[in-house]
Amino acid sequence: MKRILSLLFLVLFTLPVAAQEFVIKFATLAPEGSTWINIMKEYDAAVRKESNGRLGFRIYAGGVAGDEKDVMRKIRLGQFNSAGITGFGIGEIAKSARVLDAPFLFKNHQEVDQIVTQFDGEFNKEFENGGFVLLGWAEVGSVYIISKTPVTKIADLHSIKMWEWEGDPVADVTFKTIGINPIQLSITDVVTSLQTGLITGAYASPLAIVSLQWNSATSHLMDLPLTNASGAVVIAKRDFDKIPADLQQILLKHGKAFMRKLTEKSRLDNIKSLETLKKNKMTFNKPDASELKTYDEIGKKARRALVGKLYSEDLLNRVEKALADFRAKNK
Repeated sequence: MKRILSLLFLVLFTLPVAAQEFVIKFATLAPEGSTWINIMKEYDAAVRKESNGRLGFRIYAGGVAGDEKDVMRKIRLGQFNSAGITGFGIGEIAKSARVLDAPFLFKNHQEVDQIVTQFDGEFNKEFENGGFVLLGWAEVGSVYIISKTPVTKIADLHSIKMWEWEGDPVADVTFKTIGINPIQLSITDVVTSLQTGLITGAYASPLAIVSLQWNSATSHLMDLPLTNASGAVVIAKRDFDKIPADLQQILLKHGKAFMRKLTEKSRLDNIKSLETLKKNKMTFNKPDASELKTYDEIGKKARRALVGKLYSEDLLNRVEKALADFRAKNK
């Protein structure tokens, strides 16, 4: 009798709830232990729980799958299904959404949230036209220029050997509008290039600067955000379409919720990272009022120069008008 009960207990408590039917291979540059990966793991756990174990992610962190361009190529080849990407990767799928990364466009997070919400449906359609489904917006945050020497004026930038993410049209047009010719490199080459002096300046969010240890080879930060960098988690539409409708809804529902959580957490982490940079003796250099006007004009020129390359004039006009309306309403 004891033997029968023992066997029955073993059977009841070792049966799987449900075999995993769908594995989403997800790649990102974000390092293990970062906010990005921690929240992706929470997202994965929620999806697994609600799908009764039928659906889940396999996460490849820290750039093991390559740079964003490599990852997007591998997704198209079927080697991966999903990715966490910055504006650079977004531009590989939905070019017009890169208006969110346009230089000197936003003044605060409330403005970013307003435009993302207002134009979300339009951008979603472009993601789908590019062969992907947007699972959620995941903001990278305000991007600052860091350098080995002080930068506040345009003339200061002219003396910097500035890095540019290889193949990034937004950065390229912005820096050329400023009047400098940056050095194009992969993001994985930045810290070594700063250490050797191949470049003397770079740009990233505060959290990225600290996480990638770029501050170890620089000593100054221009205390004026160059832009607000967007980010997203996407999945190839061909793979999304293979997932049953009930699991698709689980993926979309939790994607939106956890990516919003990631955006809010990233904003807090970026504030903390600015404090970390100050504690580590990085000098913050604030442009004066006249210089701020100059940068504002450069932003306007650069945004217009990107018309036809990334987005239409109509879209830029509508975004800028929506921002002007929002500012007027919230004075």
